[in-house]
Parts: sequence; C-alpha cells; structure tokens
Amino acid sequence: MADKKNFAGEIVVAPPSALQDRWSRRFPEPVAAFASGWMQIRARAKQRGVELPLVISDHADWDELTATVDEIRPGELWITHGREEALARWAELHGISARALALVGYEDEGDD
Repeated sequence: MADKKNFAGEIVVAPPSALQDRWSRRFPEPVAAFASGWMQIRARAKQRGVELPLVISDHADWDELTATVDEIRPGELWITHGREEALARWAELHGISARALALVGYEDEGDD
C-alpha cells in the first residue's frame, strides 16, 4: 500500500466487504460510507458499521436516470449494470463521456 498519508481527505472506492477488512481501517481518520437504497433503513447502516449512509438506489426509471445525468453533467459517467450500451449511447448523444465498468458478479445476473 502506498503511504497512507497520501490518502488523507481522499475518497477510496472499495467493495462492501472492505469495511470489515483490516486494510480499510489503516487509512487516516476513515469515515465508512455505503451507497445503497437500503441505507434508508437505519438499522442496516448500524449493522454494517456505516458512519455515512448514502441513500442512493441503483434502480431508476430511464427518464429519471437520464434527467439526473443531464442535470448533473458529470465529467464521465460510469455505468455499473443494466443496459450499458443504451445509456452509453444516450450519454454520447448528449455530449457526456460514458463507459461501462466490468464489476465482478454482475455479469451473471439475469435481466429483471
């Protein structure tokens, strides 16, 4: 691991299991955050030891999703699952750089 002082004030993205792992507690003054629609249930956040529950669902209707992306205008849109090609194409047509991320475990899920 690089010098842990270099990570002070930075955001480190890691899988949920990392919150329980020793390496995540080595960062200077870490604040454990978790983004999920489930974080609106306080007991779930407490159960996971989450200090900063971010209530963000990864499930949205197309119109809500594209309206939010259009309003925020991110420098780059990272697409984690769903209709990656369709959203990436929509973003391209609206002048937003986008790419699908290959997350372990999602490729085996069926379409809901």
